[in-house]
Amino acid sequence: MKTFALNPKMLTLTGVFYPTGYAFIMFPEDAQAEQAARELEESGFDGQAIMLLTSEDVLREIGKVDGDSDVALPSVGTEGATVHKYVTLARQGQHALMVHAPSEKETERVMTVVRKQPFSYAQKYHILAMEDLE
Repeated sequence: MKTFALNPKMLTLTGVFYPTGYAFIMFPEDAQAEQAARELEESGFDGQAIMLLTSEDVLREIGKVDGDSDVALPSVGTEGATVHKYVTLARQGQHALMVHAPSEKETERVMTVVRKQPFSYAQKYHILAMEDLE
């Protein structure tokens, strides 16, 4: 598992978080996210394809929230609504995993492992669409 680092390829032209080819999964407890990451590696995923985000990472890097302050989150479109959802969950202390899974087959492999833990929200970022994962 590698450390999360936001880069320009994970953003739209307007600066909204949109990491194409990644599954982004939120977990109520940090231990659940860490366990899912370990199980993903044990099931054959390259550790470099998996990033753990603390609630602070989600707030600071994705939501652009500084401390407890409110910030003007992007409000137009699905991308903005999704970032708002991540921020709401992160404020509850939830952690996230970001897993590079560009194909449908890899996404299903991710979710087969992730479903063993109680996750709260999951999205897959495609080139022109976002998909709710269950």
